[in-house]
Amino acid sequence: MAIIRSISVCAARVPLDRVTSFSNRTVYARDYGLVKVTSEDGVTGIGFCYVGSAGGELLPIAVEKLLAPVLIGRDSLDVEALWREMYQEALLQGRAGVVMRAISILDTALWDLNARSAGLPLHRYLGAASADRVLAYASGGYYLDGKTPELLGEEMAHYVSLGFKAVKMKTGRLSPKEEEARVAAAREAIGPDVALMLDVNNGWSDVTEALQYVRRFERYDPAFVEEPFLVDDIDSHARLARATSIPVATGEVEVGRWRHKELLDKGGAAILQTDAVVCGGITEWRRIAAMAAGYGVPMYPHWFHDVHAPLVAATPNARYVEFFWDDQVLNFRRLIDRQLEQEDGYIKLHQTPGLGFDFDEQAVARYSIAANGGAWLTVQKDR
Repeated sequence: MAIIRSISVCAARVPLDRVTSFSNRTVYARDYGLVKVTSEDGVTGIGFCYVGSAGGELLPIAVEKLLAPVLIGRDSLDVEALWREMYQEALLQGRAGVVMRAISILDTALWDLNARSAGLPLHRYLGAASADRVLAYASGGYYLDGKTPELLGEEMAHYVSLGFKAVKMKTGRLSPKEEEARVAAAREAIGPDVALMLDVNNGWSDVTEALQYVRRFERYDPAFVEEPFLVDDIDSHARLARATSIPVATGEVEVGRWRHKELLDKGGAAILQTDAVVCGGITEWRRIAAMAAGYGVPMYPHWFHDVHAPLVAATPNARYVEFFWDDQVLNFRRLIDRQLEQEDGYIKLHQTPGLGFDFDEQAVARYSIAANGGAWLTVQKDR
């Protein structure tokens, strides 16, 4: 048994050194929610998530007021029951968004705590006993002032020079003709044998608009087109999937196995990009991955390579980890004390217990947006 003694939560806002643009928005800073779950034996597991570019203060409220009371005093090994009770407790406050992200990071912290208590790296605790690395793709290609198609191509070629066999770029912000020029430059720069992935970030309004782009893109053999529409527009994802030879990928902000089942039933995703710290935690991510396997759909999880690398290693139908090689986009890297390393297009897994890293407490204190004057708010078991 590993009885939960305390839960600490923090919100951190980390400014971007360089303003970054997507197809439909510009980001100046990122807010992250952080949790630590500590057992009576003194072992601590951690969890974390991205909560947008504003409003990070909402997540600690959900943890403190709704979810920590469900977990305090309970056995951390009872992850299935604890997940159900957290979900039930939060039914009226929201089964998506910040509340589900709070559930997700607490559930992730439980798995980290349990793996650390067992003295095993998370990927081994989950069943990948012999894995030491996982395949990754380099994610980038954001819009910047003055960034020409040629400069975009140079960026993509740089990732290939680092050993990556797959790269991803943003698209959908400019006109179809202008976006074709960007895709063409990227393909020319990386050659025919490197997988080129395209991310729209919900940038298109309807299938008619999307087809003006994808018809131009098809000749460049993209590996997939990601999030073409708003996440709730599942029918348009399915219609586009039937109308183009490019596989449609989505799911990064989708929550729960039920919404994923609808996406799979309707044929709206050839690739699921389900994010463990968004969808409901490691517990729910594993359910979704198993369900996707039954549909013959692979998992390419979104964003946090630090948590997704061990999940990919332990999941037969998971293929790629999305990897950000510096902190210009995924500046969460500044909040932890140890980074995953990549070599020849693979991420090398940590071999120390749990996730294999901890928060950098000095960095957390620096970027904290806590209203109580301290970085961490702690809820403890009554004695």
